[in-house]
Amino acid sequence: MSVNNLTTKLILDLYKINAIKFGNFKLKSGIMSPIYLDLRLTISYPKILKKITAAMWGKSRRLRFDVLCGVPYTAIPLATIIATTHNIPMVMCRKESKQHGTWKMVDGYFQHDQTCLIIEDLITSGSSILETTSLIEDAGLVVKDAIVLIDREQNGKKLLASKGYNIHAVFTLGQMLNVLQRENKINKALVSQIKKFLQENQF
Repeated sequence: MSVNNLTTKLILDLYKINAIKFGNFKLKSGIMSPIYLDLRLTISYPKILKKITAAMWGKSRRLRFDVLCGVPYTAIPLATIIATTHNIPMVMCRKESKQHGTWKMVDGYFQHDQTCLIIEDLITSGSSILETTSLIEDAGLVVKDAIVLIDREQNGKKLLASKGYNIHAVFTLGQMLNVLQRENKINKALVSQIKKFLQENQF
């Protein structure tokens, strides 16, 4: 399935700022990948951040939720922009508990059994989303859906679905590669190499 013009422009923006890197990179999972998506760079490009959050918000329109939470740390700016632009309450998870005060792992105001929408930059194995949903649910919130910018297509979406979480991606890694090849940014051989890697490294 092809992507629309706005998504194509967003992919090209990410390529232009070198957020899409090719080489040999160690992922959080420990495997070595021929492609790395360095989406932390986007915090230095406000116009691109606005495009990303607008595209992600478009995926949320049919979802029901009360609050947002960005997966620490890359997705926190994304969740913040969505929350302030659309007047949606936001909560924030910690990676480690406070050693003073309330000792809470989830900051912000919320009520028990409210529904929280998870915001994440990309999904590979789904482990980061699972870590965040665990904290959110322990605090008394309900998680049903997560919106991600990019699905790396390494089975993370399916694994999370098996645990009851719906993942809504703006585009997949395969779609991104197809756009870059079509726009003559990368060649067919590199696309084939990466797609073969994805097929051989499923979680």
